[in-house]
Amino acid sequence: MIIDAHQHFWRIARGDYGWMTDQVTPIRRDILPADLEPLARAAGVTGTVLVQAAPTLDETQFLLALADRSPLIRGVVGWIDLTGDVAAQLSRIVHPALRGIRPMLQDIDDTRWILQDGVIDALRHVAGAGLRLDALITPRHLPVVEELAGRVPSLPIVIDHCAKPVFDGTDPGPDWRRGIDALAAHPQVFCKLSGLANEFGAGWSANTLRPVFDHVVQAFGPERLMWGSDWPVLELAGTYADWLQVAQTLCAGLSDADRAPVFGQTAARFYDLDAKELRP
Repeated sequence: MIIDAHQHFWRIARGDYGWMTDQVTPIRRDILPADLEPLARAAGVTGTVLVQAAPTLDETQFLLALADRSPLIRGVVGWIDLTGDVAAQLSRIVHPALRGIRPMLQDIDDTRWILQDGVIDALRHVAGAGLRLDALITPRHLPVVEELAGRVPSLPIVIDHCAKPVFDGTDPGPDWRRGIDALAAHPQVFCKLSGLANEFGAGWSANTLRPVFDHVVQAFGPERLMWGSDWPVLELAGTYADWLQVAQTLCAGLSDADRAPVFGQTAARFYDLDAKELRP
């Protein structure tokens, strides 16, 4: 069983993908379950976690409707306005596939935005609703999310894309390492092995990405590390099959018992993908 813990779908005409500029022309097209299904089947991927790509409730409802029609989608991470009426918003997106929410923190200028008292209260409500937080962050947010984890220990958090390390050669830097270690000290914080091909750029490989992998697997352990494709954003840097192969090469030194969490069990446990009420 392989679970892809991080992928996206979109329909361009919906019109709320503000980040989709000419810089991402190769992926600026409708991308829907039928596009991923053959790639997933060839890779042995049996289920995915579909993650928001626009900061609107309308997009979350669109993703949940896709989950109704595609058995590949095992869970959905949506979006809500954490400065608004959280209860009212959650009532609009009640769905058995909804597993978490993701504010697009990397696009918010105020690095400490998520630590506002009102947002902290909103996240406590999110946790109380049985949902999780996907943290779309860059290294500047590492101490902020560490503080968040301390203030809301009931909120399960997963760090998307290993917090998008900035590479100096193949070195992600001492500040990134310290930030990852501080986050990993909180048992409710997990990490996604995803997005690294795009962050490294040309020349990415198992060798170039190994310093990041070695650090996150040591910090979090396989039981809190989950593989994700970040497809189709991945297409800007490589292919689905190549990224899975590189991830498997990075994990080749782990035992079978430790590889299984990274490629499925951790995601299933974190997102509760085996819940009886997963499908409507």
